[in-house]
Amino acid sequence: MANDRPSVAPYLTVTPCLGAITFYGAAFGAVQKALMPSLDGLRIMHCELAINGGSVFVADAFPEFGKARSPLPGEPMTASVSLEFDTYEKVDEVYKRATALGASGEMGPTNSFWGTRFAIIRDPFGHRWLLNGPLTASNGSAEKGKAGAEKKASTDRKTEKK
Repeated sequence: MANDRPSVAPYLTVTPCLGAITFYGAAFGAVQKALMPSLDGLRIMHCELAINGGSVFVADAFPEFGKARSPLPGEPMTASVSLEFDTYEKVDEVYKRATALGASGEMGPTNSFWGTRFAIIRDPFGHRWLLNGPLTASNGSAEKGKAGAEKKASTDRKTEKK
């Protein structure tokens, strides 16, 4: 029997978990693959979400089974979830949608020195998400072409003045 579980997946403690599942669906296009309510009928014991080709697991806090808890608002994070998109435009779209739905923008979309469009958000449940999308060669070429055309026009104007 083949194991269809991801080889690595972040497991986020979120409160309330049902709210997070709804937010991740609306903000990131997450699709629920599995859901296990707890025996108390009040909390979610496990949920697997498919997001952007990967998986993220989420659950409510269960202090009776260990020391996991949801992040506290404003506390420094020790881990983040990185979403790698196919296009740089997707970074702007997801950032705009997530912040409109209640996420905090920690860093607005910007072109990074490592060649991606990059942004950081903190979701309403305290988790930090890094958004990356490649600055494509065709986009870079278009920018170079635009800069080259502007430089040529400037040179032409200087030549005309002489």
